[in-house]
Amino acid sequence: MDERPRGWLRVAATIDRVTTAAGRLVAWLAVVMVLLGAFNAVARYLGRFVGHNFSSNAYLEAQWYLFSLMFLLGAAWTLQQDAHVRVDVIFARFSARVRAWINICGTLFLLVPFCIFVLWSSWPAVRNSWQIHEVSPDPGGLPRYPLKAVILLCFVLLLLQAVSELIKEVRKLRSRESSDYADHPVEGV
Repeated sequence: MDERPRGWLRVAATIDRVTTAAGRLVAWLAVVMVLLGAFNAVARYLGRFVGHNFSSNAYLEAQWYLFSLMFLLGAAWTLQQDAHVRVDVIFARFSARVRAWINICGTLFLLVPFCIFVLWSSWPAVRNSWQIHEVSPDPGGLPRYPLKAVILLCFVLLLLQAVSELIKEVRKLRSRESSDYADHPVEGV
């Protein structure tokens, strides 16, 4: 018997793979950010002793950009891993069926509209930034327009992951076996 997910579960599995890849990228960005921060600190102090400035605004901005990328690209992965902030004191007391309904309603009426609103409202700023090839006003600063485009990417990924979570929650509700209401990922996804 074929164990691969079918139909909508295949869509959810594909979205989950994309989200997991973004999560892995975020993990590596964290390593790069820490190494860059350490280099900045060492370069600043070493520069004092030798009388040469080894640090620059570009390194500081690169560190800030990496942090921004981690936050933006990590949002969908955080949702996928169910690691976002939740009032578990109340939520955990409900049955699995009620929790699934809360997740569905929260996703449909809060998360999805919020993602659409941010995409709609940030598009003009991102478009303008690309049109003028926006650059940091600081001396030696980096271009800002590629980073601003990641805002759109972030909310597209988050919206896609919301779709994946909806598919999985509906699957839980449709299942007739109580074991499918466990707090474990849906099989095959």
